[in-house]
Amino acid sequence: MHSAHDKALIQPATPAWGAVASMALCISALIAPMGLSPAMAGQVAGPELRSTSMQIKRNGEQSSQKGPDAWFTGQVRIDPLHMAPEPARVGSASVTFEPGARTAWHTHPLGQTLIIVSGTGWVQREGGPVEEVRPGDVVWFPPGVRHWHGATPTNAMTHIAIQESLDGKAVDWLEKVSDEQYVR
Repeated sequence: MHSAHDKALIQPATPAWGAVASMALCISALIAPMGLSPAMAGQVAGPELRSTSMQIKRNGEQSSQKGPDAWFTGQVRIDPLHMAPEPARVGSASVTFEPGARTAWHTHPLGQTLIIVSGTGWVQREGGPVEEVRPGDVVWFPPGVRHWHGATPTNAMTHIAIQESLDGKAVDWLEKVSDEQYVR
């Protein structure tokens, strides 16, 4: 059973959230460690991305990357979706966790939204219970809240992660989640 606080953090799917999940969504915490800040995204892409014209990122234009061992336990694949040029500061990625894979503990200076798109996963904020999440669930971690997320021991999980950068930083990576902390 979810508490009132937890219900505010994990929202079941609604038709409106389905529409949100189908749009080009954003995450910079997983893109920034790969070397792209919002400012660099604009510089790398050139003036065409800083213009007022619409942009379409085609599927397959950006390479998948392995989640760095320093920030993940297990097999994790990161598929960058979007990194907005300045003055915007939002970025997004689709992140797939194989069974048992998870992030390290971390925080985000402006918070983080996760949209679960497939599989079964676990999320936890420091001091709270490990919560199960399924496709269509939307999780919000407030700014500065220590948390982790990943797959369950027996099922893979994919989510879209969305967050903004503050002064060029979208995430503070901390220690890895131990096997004892991971077990429900």
